Amino acid sequence: MERDGQLELYDRLAARIKEAHTRVRASQVPEGARVALTRKLLVITAASKHDLADAERRLERLMTDIDEGRFLPGHRDVRVDGTP
Repeated sequence: MERDGQLELYDRLAARIKEAHTRVRASQVPEGARVALTRKLLVITAASKHDLADAERRLERLMTDIDEGRFLPGHRDVRVDGTP
């Protein structure tokens, strides 16, 4: 039963990571910011191989920071959708 729960968590996390990559790829931010966000997503993806729950928390925190425009120092005035 526990294994089924882990598979559900893995599927949910994989879908959310894929969605996050799509959002970052389509974002209207400087290229350096996009590269840094992609790297963070790759780190979260790698972490998911060892600790699904931690990776999910990290992804949630990153997406919240992106939504609130707090994703990179020096780029706080640019949101992922390109609006100030």
